[in-house]
Amino acid sequence: MKTTTVTVNTGRRECVVDLTADVSRFVAGSGDGLLSVFVPHATAGLAILELGSGSDDDLLAALAELLPADDRWRHAHGSRGHGRSHVLPALVPPSLTIPVLAGRPALGTWQSIALVDLNVDNPDRTVRLSFLPG
Repeated sequence: MKTTTVTVNTGRRECVVDLTADVSRFVAGSGDGLLSVFVPHATAGLAILELGSGSDDDLLAALAELLPADDRWRHAHGSRGHGRSHVLPALVPPSLTIPVLAGRPALGTWQSIALVDLNVDNPDRTVRLSFLPG
């Protein structure tokens, strides 16, 4: 198995970060197999969706409605509403498995791989990429 980590600086804002180019570089020339993408953080997740057409902003807006940044959360350290970031991985999972064919992620035409981060208290994220040849 081939593995590496990618460090992503998300700043101190809620965001959706496109990881597709990093993933594509990692598996380039690797043949067929499976790629695991994993974010080892309790307050971030991964998604496959269309980016750049407003879908990323729509996702953040939907998450703001589902998980408001207010004082309702029992997990209450950090910034206001921080507890919602700990609920996020139940809705936006911390891992993805993606088929790789001829050294390319087998994504649909409009699909991208994205890191989803609502945690404004932690600006640095690590994403682990692991490729298992077929």
